[in-house]
Amino acid sequence: MILITGATGQLGCHVAAQLKKDGKGFLSPTLQELDITNKQNVNNYFKAHKPSCVIHCAAYTNVDKAEDEKEKCFDINEGGSKNLALACKEINGEMIYISTDYVFSGQGTRPYETNDPTGPLSTYGKSKLAGEEAVKKYLNNYYILRTSWVFGQNGNNFVKTILRLASERDSLNIVSDQIGSPTYTVDLAKLLSQMALSKKYGIYHATNEGFCSWADFAQEIINISKINCKINSISTEEYPTKAIRPKNSRLSKESLEENGFSRLPQWQAALRTCLMSFLC
Repeated sequence: MILITGATGQLGCHVAAQLKKDGKGFLSPTLQELDITNKQNVNNYFKAHKPSCVIHCAAYTNVDKAEDEKEKCFDINEGGSKNLALACKEINGEMIYISTDYVFSGQGTRPYETNDPTGPLSTYGKSKLAGEEAVKKYLNNYYILRTSWVFGQNGNNFVKTILRLASERDSLNIVSDQIGSPTYTVDLAKLLSQMALSKKYGIYHATNEGFCSWADFAQEIINISKINCKINSISTEEYPTKAIRPKNSRLSKESLEENGFSRLPQWQAALRTCLMSFLC
């Protein structure tokens, strides 16, 4: 039985749908049923249900707000992950920890390999790296999967924001010097279903194929949706935010191929599929 944390979230809901499609049994507890920040609650849940694998999608993800809520951010991303890892260890279960490009400093232009030195710039990035370290400390049977620029039909994300703003304005100023890869939740969920219980443990990077800037991403959203809105490219310095974003979020996907997993489709194709679902 596979346990999904954050099963009602942007990624978790698609993981649940994919596991159901693949005929795999899963548990998708509500926050009231499983509070990952409550160690005793986690232990009790695991004793009762004994999941063989945890796909850990639950996280504190508000990057800017995290700078003002550091304790809460770490409590969820580090503390919650530690509680789950310890509970998995007790029943010899395995865990897939969803991590992020924010664990890197964003220097240079080459794609980050899974074993490259980390160096998060933000509270969010530091908390997710702390979660990684907790998983590695307490478990042998783990997968750490770093992804970036996640979008989909559920939750708040860049695609939905651009669609909303473009319908209200004639032009938008979008950062063009942060480079990475969008990741479609439906495609990522398929990979997670394949990875769970595969016993191919280790650290992975998974995003849709291809690189772009946020401005490129926004322009493609506009083009596919046929909205009359001009995208103006600006620098990171022209759009200050509370949390520092990595300028280089390129992630190498070599580890996927090395372990027999397929790469995700091109990001433009994934975006088109997502946007078409909005129109249906």
